[in-house]
Amino acid sequence: MSLAPAAEALEALVRRGATLAVAESLTGGMLGSAFTGVPGASRVFRGGVIAYATDLKHALLAVPDELLRREGAVHPEVAAAMARGAARLCGATYGLAVTGVAGPDPQDGKPVGTVYIAVSGPGDQLWRRNLGRGGSREEIRVRTVDEAIDLLAGVLKGSNGEHSG
Repeated sequence: MSLAPAAEALEALVRRGATLAVAESLTGGMLGSAFTGVPGASRVFRGGVIAYATDLKHALLAVPDELLRREGAVHPEVAAAMARGAARLCGATYGLAVTGVAGPDPQDGKPVGTVYIAVSGPGDQLWRRNLGRGGSREEIRVRTVDEAIDLLAGVLKGSNGEHSG
């Protein structure tokens, strides 16, 4: 996991006068660490939440309890709610969230390697990316961080992700 993409995303936030918060589950702090490992990150990185347990997604990030009961913690709408919740909780312009299954076992009926990433932005804008490839637990977690940073960087450049208003 290279710091260069995270540094580029942080610089894009600086240029916009924007801030970032993260919410992560399967990555267990790796996403926040990728940003805070960059010197000067404190100019734009507000903080993050590691909501590994499903109930914390609701309690800390305001993911609707009904959504979690109906779909489980691994779902694109959960990632979207986590991103919005992180931005709200930390007072950030952008929220970046990841949820998924790193293994070794499936979760909520989803196979290992299923990952959902979301970015929330100004005006309740939302961008998403879904991953579905296998690999080892560590490979899935590292790939998730890389893909999440790539999605954010693309959003900040105006060129990436499925935008859903």
